[in-house]
Amino acid sequence: MVVYNCLECQKEIKHEIVKKRVRCPYCGSKILYKPRTTSAVIEAV
Repeated sequence: MVVYNCLECQKEIKHEIVKKRVRCPYCGSKILYKPRTTSAVIEAV
């Protein structure tokens, strides 16, 4: 499942909603982004 975040109100928006209209349903902003996953750095011994 793809989730986007709104730049203005920071709420999560599901892909199904964005497929119909590229606007935040909560505040009307046109700027949506995919949050990046955090990666852990593991040192080899």
